[in-house]
Parts: sequence; C-alpha cells; structure tokens
Amino acid sequence: MSEENYIGSELEIFAKAENWKSYFSRFISPLLGENVLEVGAGIGATTEILCNQSHKTWLCLEPDAELLAQVDEKIKKGILPVSCKMQRGVVADLDKEMLFDSIIYIDVLEHIEKDGEELAQASQHLKVGGKLIVLSPAYETLYSPFDKAIGHFRRYDKASISAITPPETKIAKLIYLDSLGVFLSFANRLLLRQNNPTDQQIQFWDKAIIPISRFLDPVIGYSAGRSILCVWEKSAKG
Repeated sequence: MSEENYIGSELEIFAKAENWKSYFSRFISPLLGENVLEVGAGIGATTEILCNQSHKTWLCLEPDAELLAQVDEKIKKGILPVSCKMQRGVVADLDKEMLFDSIIYIDVLEHIEKDGEELAQASQHLKVGGKLIVLSPAYETLYSPFDKAIGHFRRYDKASISAITPPETKIAKLIYLDSLGVFLSFANRLLLRQNNPTDQQIQFWDKAIIPISRFLDPVIGYSAGRSILCVWEKSAKG
C-alpha cells in the first residue's frame, strides 16, 4: 500500500466553490457510468457533487489517511451515498481485475510527477468504452507560487495533455473552462504571488467570475480557460 500526506492547504477553501463545481460537473456527470474510480479523492468535496444514487459503486482512492477519514465521516453521516467506498493508496495498489466505467482525476494529475505513467496504469482499469477524465489547471505560463506551495508539478495545455494519451485510448473531449478566470490567475502570477488565496478571493471568483465564464466559454468555443478538461475513451484491443 502506498501512503503519503498531502502538502496542500487549499482543499477546505475550494470546497466552498459551489458555482465552479456545479459548472464542471455539467460536463463530467453524463460520462461517469455506473462504476466510478475517483483518484485523489481528498476530503470528498468533489465526491459530494458528482456521486449520487445512480452509481452502483464509487471508489474513493486517496493515499492520505487523514483526508480519507473525512470521507469516511461523510459516508457515516449519509452525506455521501452508501455506494461510496474508500481505499487508501494509489492506482498501483488496485487489484488487476478491478475495472471501471470511468476514472476521474479532478485537480489531481498536476500533483503527480510521472503523469504519463499514471494515466497508462489507470487506463488498464477501464472497461472498453470507459472514460478517463482529467480536470487540471491550464497554461504553464500561469504557474505561480500558489501552484508550487500546494505541490503542483505543472499546468497543462492541449499539446502537453495530448502528449500523455494512454495506450488503447483516444481523446473524446478536450476543452478549456473558466475563460475569465485566466485573468485572475495571470494577476496572481504577476502581481500578488500568493502562496494561498484567501477565502474572500475564492468566493469572489466563484460567485462573480464563474457565472460570467459560463456565458463566455461557449461563445469562444471553450478555446481558453483557467482549467483544462480532457476525456479519453478506452478502445477495444485490435
């Protein structure tokens, strides 16, 4: 079993970003299927948004025992459905026969140094036709002290994320989200250089910026944004 402690401190703050979570879930929820693996589940904030009674199984995979304990508490309190289960560890710890309709990495892949190897391993646990879904920060030029402080190895663009396409998969969707948020990230990169955003800043972004981005993104064809969403589909072996 692999275990490690998460070095970031932003999970509680971003858990309150309800508009943002509602926005990206519109793109992800229809793709999940019945059996889902969530890699790097953290405190279960994303699980609360995406996991519901329509899923037969939802496995929260998380190497940090303290974070996973918070997921356990949410299951016990009924905040998360009974279909939601937990496993401490990483993808390499999964039994080979475990297969899923979808595997999701929501703001997680950028924390993994060998990201290509990670996705190649994960794809082996997809059913044929299954979806591998990654949502991550966009644009390496926006890499900031905040990224470094919370353990990001990188940010992605369409070229860099396409370059780590796993074997036996093809890209089914590749878009940017939160176009207006790019300007906030750029301001932080050049002016603020904060290690952590404040709760007030997150609430401003979530309540004022995200509603505008939801309008602008389709207008510009999802061609720019603070985050990038990539969906790969597992193909049958030839």
